[in-house]
Amino acid sequence: MRFTGNDFSSWFFQFIFMKNSKQHFFNYSINTMKTIIVSVLFMIFCTPLFTQPIPNDSLYLGQVPPGYMPKVFVLPINGALRPIERITISADGKEIYFGQLNTYPPSVSKVLYYKYSDNRWQGPTELFSGFMAPSLSPNDSILITQASVNYYTAISYYSRRTASGWTAPVQMFHFSNQSHYTMFTSLNNIYTSTSYGGSNYRDVSRVIISGGDTSVVSLGMPICTDIDESDFFVARDESYIIHARHTASIAGDLLISYKKPNGGWTNSKSLGSHINLPNPTWEYGPLVTHDGKYLFFTRGDNAWNSYLTYWVRIDNIIDSLKHTNYAPYMKYQIPNQSDSVNRPFSYTFADTTFIDDDGNNTLSYSATLGNGSNLPSWLNFDPQTRTLWGTPTSGGPVSLKVTATDTAGASASCTFTLNVLGPIGIEPINSEVITKYCLQQNYPNPFNPETEILFDIAFTAFTKLTVYDITGREVRCVVDQLLKSGRYKVELNAGDLGSGIYFYRLESGNFVQTRKMIILK
Repeated sequence: MRFTGNDFSSWFFQFIFMKNSKQHFFNYSINTMKTIIVSVLFMIFCTPLFTQPIPNDSLYLGQVPPGYMPKVFVLPINGALRPIERITISADGKEIYFGQLNTYPPSVSKVLYYKYSDNRWQGPTELFSGFMAPSLSPNDSILITQASVNYYTAISYYSRRTASGWTAPVQMFHFSNQSHYTMFTSLNNIYTSTSYGGSNYRDVSRVIISGGDTSVVSLGMPICTDIDESDFFVARDESYIIHARHTASIAGDLLISYKKPNGGWTNSKSLGSHINLPNPTWEYGPLVTHDGKYLFFTRGDNAWNSYLTYWVRIDNIIDSLKHTNYAPYMKYQIPNQSDSVNRPFSYTFADTTFIDDDGNNTLSYSATLGNGSNLPSWLNFDPQTRTLWGTPTSGGPVSLKVTATDTAGASASCTFTLNVLGPIGIEPINSEVITKYCLQQNYPNPFNPETEILFDIAFTAFTKLTVYDITGREVRCVVDQLLKSGRYKVELNAGDLGSGIYFYRLESGNFVQTRKMIILK
């Protein structure tokens, strides 16, 4: 969704007043919104057209710009308060906002600013107490900050610029999940980092506005993984995202992902060893200046006094990394498979299981056991068709790993399990003449993990007994063979299946019958 400058106010009004969100809700009072809109319009139409630019030697507090190795950007240290997390710089370079905090999670945090006025830098001046990680909207009319509830929970607030300064921060989103590092782009889109499904881990996400409906949607793989992607910076034209990926045990690094023509994002690449020092050093809190030249970020290790704001020349890195090899990644997990001893097995995984942003035609495939050993003698793999096939000779779980490798030697793997059951326990149970088909209810039911299924076959025919989960997906083929007329008993072991409702279906000749069973573990 994109808007011109003339309808920015109507978009912002719509953004705040969205109701019936699919995931989260935005709620504001009408009076508050009218005030915001008037302020935004004031900034758009009343900003002087001709302002004296800041001299080049006075930019960035007059500090000498770095080359391609990071250097400390000197900001004031106030006792235990470190000048870290995200900073923000106005489009004309005349305002620099930054935070100070005393620890993680902070019990003391402040937003301060410098302002270039009367041919000199003035400040730092404290703007807000209890807030951190400032970010300016593209036209510098809105300042977004956040308050930390605990280590994993941050709530976004906004302040509007007036003729006399900034209004008191007001909570931006009214939903239960956190909103971390929220920012606007010049395309009038909103991004935030938030958690899903009760997890503490955050995903970089976009706020989607459609008519009267607003939702927050994760950008998904490959940017968002099963670990924490929290701090981020979206290029103002949305051509790339720089994000921090980290876990508490291995520290974190800054990576970059580029927007693809189809609207998706490329597999993230490290910004390089000169920026991402070896663990346990943390790099996070990114900001790229309006001219695209410099990256500001926070760096620190296990000692609190090591945390400082750094800056580095970044424009050539952004351009060059875009043209280097992209490592493939797994997009879809291969589901676990089931089979039985002496029953032919075949499985072909989709060509969308792995993605290479250089083109999937660069990928070649291999398969091994999960520990890297060769496949068992009965199991074969065709890399051209991506098919595993063979006839199991013994029961038990088999851990399998398939690997996709590109022409540059970069690879990604997926591990899954093939559960091989012992020989099918099917047997005729009497010699009476059977004239009708019948599928009886399994016993016991519910069961864990074994149950018994009886059925009658009226005429000799190929017979199939299949188990499905509640979604209709086949999870087990119990019988698939020619059977003579008679009554049969099957012992079913469902030790590899989870608790829930399942259906078993008998097909023999023209006869079809289905019953329900329950696994209760």
